[in-house]
Amino acid sequence: METVTIQKLSKTYPGGKEALKQLSLSLNMGEVFGFLGPNGAGKTTTVKLLTGVLTPSGGSCDIMGVNPNIQPEKAHLLSGIVTEHAQMYDNLTGMENLIFYAAAFGLEQKEGKQRGESLLRELELTEAKDRKLATYSTGMRQRLSLARALLHRPKVLFLDEPTSGLDPESAQNVNQMIHNLARKEGITVFLCTHQLRYAQEICTRYGLIEQGSLLAAGTIDELRARVFPSKSLRICASAVPEKLNFVKCGANEFETQIHDKKEIPDLVRKIVEAGEDIYSVNLIESSLEDIYFALTAGRKEDRAI
Repeated sequence: METVTIQKLSKTYPGGKEALKQLSLSLNMGEVFGFLGPNGAGKTTTVKLLTGVLTPSGGSCDIMGVNPNIQPEKAHLLSGIVTEHAQMYDNLTGMENLIFYAAAFGLEQKEGKQRGESLLRELELTEAKDRKLATYSTGMRQRLSLARALLHRPKVLFLDEPTSGLDPESAQNVNQMIHNLARKEGITVFLCTHQLRYAQEICTRYGLIEQGSLLAAGTIDELRARVFPSKSLRICASAVPEKLNFVKCGANEFETQIHDKKEIPDLVRKIVEAGEDIYSVNLIESSLEDIYFALTAGRKEDRAI
């Protein structure tokens, strides 16, 4: 089921800057979608358009069939937002902040308190719930911001650098929560980040954006197939028959290019049948970083021509 639909969405700011150029995407229930690109690529503009903060210059978008520009209040009830710099009330305690925002989302006081306490436990903030927000560290504020965004059980969760300022243990806890929200509760997570290695660990699908244009979208395997149709296979062996077209790249190390993993057993069989010993077999997969830099390098070459 599609939860977010974007069709030829564009935004031009006063002064003529094109921040977003005909973006088209669809997101499904329960997926963790990584929207990836450097600062200024158009990630924040996209989220502001999807949440009704900005009006598009062209195209359309909706959340669960609701247009955020026509029905902003309804769209807000369907979505939760966590920004890199959480804005809440420093003079209130963590619990008081959650009760306040729960009321703003239409929850009864009792329900809001129960929901707040549950989220504080999950995000390991129970001991700090009665402390003023002004005493919270950056990481604690970030976790409280996530709790606030989840109070009303949104269908779509927008996250901007969700582990920014967190220590490794807290970051792991937040990442596990993101996985559970998607897998167990069916929440669609729209995660904006410029950290490609982090995104590869946590996301199930990706959209790569640069200068307001979508470069590519898909799962890691789909992106690999598009950008790097062949894969590097490295075998450590006593020797490899010359007819198999391997290139020697080190002591007892040989490498070749294949198009499908299914080719590996046949290559291994031929080496063994030739009387050689195999010590290890490694398929070298391209990373999300490799894919992104290959795509952006291609665009730079096109612009230079």
